[in-house]
Amino acid sequence: MKNKEPMRIALLGLGTVGYGVYEFIRAREDLQVACAMSLVVPEDVTCPIVKDIRDIWADETIDTVVEVIGGLHPAYEWVKGSLEAGKNVITANKLLIAAHYKELVSLALEKGVALRCTAAAGGGIPWLTSLKRCAEQEPVIRISGIMNGTTNFILDTMHTTGGSFDTALAEAQRLGYAEFDPTDDLNGADIRRKLVISSNIGYGCVLDEKEVATEGIEHITGEDIAAFRSMGRVCKLIAASRKLDHSVAAYIEPALVPPSMPESAIPTNYNLISLTGEHIGKQSFYGQGAGRYPTAYNVLQDCVDVSHGIRGFYTDRLEEAHVDNSTVYRHYYVRTKGDDSWLKARTESFLPCGVITEAVSVSEIHAWAKKRRELDPDCFIASLR
Repeated sequence: MKNKEPMRIALLGLGTVGYGVYEFIRAREDLQVACAMSLVVPEDVTCPIVKDIRDIWADETIDTVVEVIGGLHPAYEWVKGSLEAGKNVITANKLLIAAHYKELVSLALEKGVALRCTAAAGGGIPWLTSLKRCAEQEPVIRISGIMNGTTNFILDTMHTTGGSFDTALAEAQRLGYAEFDPTDDLNGADIRRKLVISSNIGYGCVLDEKEVATEGIEHITGEDIAAFRSMGRVCKLIAASRKLDHSVAAYIEPALVPPSMPESAIPTNYNLISLTGEHIGKQSFYGQGAGRYPTAYNVLQDCVDVSHGIRGFYTDRLEEAHVDNSTVYRHYYVRTKGDDSWLKARTESFLPCGVITEAVSVSEIHAWAKKRRELDPDCFIASLR
């Protein structure tokens, strides 16, 4: 019996993740890196290096393009052009998928090719494939969890050492868990994109990323952490969404979780992401959310799935949906300087450096915090779970 010809792959990017993908593929017989495009080429890379993406589109022997350059441009143009050329596309680019979700998914379905992005949410966790499997069987009604290893490392370090935010961030950068510019991690933008992609797949909808309420951890202090410890709680940056009748509740915020919640024990740069099905209840997925080999592993798994005949996206449901957080109520820890009439009217108890509010809606307090920062840029909020 004649062996099947290996799937020929064009690899866009030979950086941290791209080189990991290259290492994995060259050890296999069923996959082959036909060529690569990269500004920097490691010495032991032996495949041809292409300078013009149009050469890849015109090469009929290449059926799959792997994009791991990151960013929005030229990734968008290259991915869209590859789909239009009838190539399967595998990407780890959460920014790209969240920003152009409906367009790219629709194009892949129209062309009858695969579009996979398992590494874009969860790093090395097989999260999106598990979410897809559940959504095919029954309604997914909730998604939540820790989806960013950088912020989890910083918060875990602050809790375990009692050190400052700046010290924890510097250590995360030294270990390679945080980028030189960690802004998108700290302000919640990275985790927001992962939540949008996950919610779209889980609920069969299309969310506008700009509608998702987002609070990050860039304003947290050692005094805040000390207050949380006195309450017997641990601060984690949590993403959460819930399917409503005609909309979706979706938000990202620091949350003070008790020891009884599994999220409280997630260490260093690990993630814990959960789905709740209508009948199966809650299922959680734990693992490293970033890094060369964990992320490259999920890219490789997508390659294998495509080589076995997987086509399309994780879902073909593309129903427009708006975000509505007005029905979700929680108590909040709030730290801000000066008097505020809205906060004063909703304060239930006082702490040395902050207050605890009565139950307020997510939409209301996120809107308040955004406006409050015009007067107090260091204002910090965290929900109580």
